[in-house]
Amino acid sequence: MADVKSVVFPACAALCALAFAYKLRDVRRRRDDPALRALLVAFSCKGVSFTLSAPFASRAVDAAFGVDDLGALGIHLFGGVASSAAFLTAIVYWVYPREEARRHARVRLLAAAAVGITMLGLWIAAKQGSHVRSAHYLLQNAHRPVVAAYLLLYVSAFGSGMIEIIRLCLRYGRVAGRQWLRRGLHVTAIGAGACLIYCLNRLLSVIAVQCGLDPLEWELLTPVANGTGILFLVAGLTMPSWGPRVSDGRRLVRNFVTYQRLHPLWRALSTAVPAIALNPRPATRLAHLLPGDIDFRLYRRVIEIQDGLLALRPYMDPDVVDAARRSGHEAGLSGDGLRAQVQAVSLAAALRAKHDDHRQRPGGEPAPLGPETPEGGGYADEVAWLLRVAQAYTALPVTERTTR
Repeated sequence: MADVKSVVFPACAALCALAFAYKLRDVRRRRDDPALRALLVAFSCKGVSFTLSAPFASRAVDAAFGVDDLGALGIHLFGGVASSAAFLTAIVYWVYPREEARRHARVRLLAAAAVGITMLGLWIAAKQGSHVRSAHYLLQNAHRPVVAAYLLLYVSAFGSGMIEIIRLCLRYGRVAGRQWLRRGLHVTAIGAGACLIYCLNRLLSVIAVQCGLDPLEWELLTPVANGTGILFLVAGLTMPSWGPRVSDGRRLVRNFVTYQRLHPLWRALSTAVPAIALNPRPATRLAHLLPGDIDFRLYRRVIEIQDGLLALRPYMDPDVVDAARRSGHEAGLSGDGLRAQVQAVSLAAALRAKHDDHRQRPGGEPAPLGPETPEGGGYADEVAWLLRVAQAYTALPVTERTTR
């Protein structure tokens, strides 16, 4: 068990240090943000607690100060009482107006201070007559009334804080306006739930000792619950900061993939109608793969494809459109899939006609093709439609897409 804790708890301390450093960057531009200050306190307290939770670290602290079980006291005060109050304070400032949040935070901080002072008194009282260091302070001394009272107070403070965090996160997570704040609150609730499992485990140890059971037999639950809890707490409480960047990254990747998938269709159109291209073609393959401002490039690509389709309308043969529609029906296509197939086939024929300079007779142009969407569809609908057309066009036999 000591080996597990020696690995898990230092990793948890490192995670808290990373979260602290990540949020510390925001101090310069958010000096007056009480939620940010509370998060910094919470991560630092939790980091100290996890550091002390590593068996070698707590032994070193006890030896350095010459006081047995001082490390255990630090674990409980920093990791249970102080950090839970700080986490709760940050969430309170997220979900309440500032004045109301200040009142709620003040009550919780005063309660945490009272609990901490009382725990310190009980710990000092428990030290009277005891000169032996305990490797597992709570579990090995739960049979002593003073330590049992200390344990119950610690668990009550820590557990009630986690319950309140779960309540606030679930209540306001459903109505939070910002997507990543909503997700962060839900993830934070999961982390608080894992910490609550640890609290219940410590509470049951008092009963287990009275029943002659050894709580050390299931002590593996402690690093598992605490490790899971801090992972979700850190992720959830920092998510409103890094979450939007994830969305931006996903959007950029999606736009880049769309840009590349539209390239064959755009290339065919720009070859036939060079005037549609605002910018010259990329000189190298690398320039094609690294188009720069992908949002602007994709927007321009969509506009240029639309312009190319419009320029080729005089070359579209209604008979080709009707034949493509019949062929699509026979292949089992329907809806937008059929319309995209018809658009692709008629476009390939129009490109060949344009190359041969064979225009249709005036008035003989086919009706415009497009998706089966309500009129006035937005940019996203147009992109989705052109992707369908591009996919259908690239699936055509090479002989149909060849103009010479």
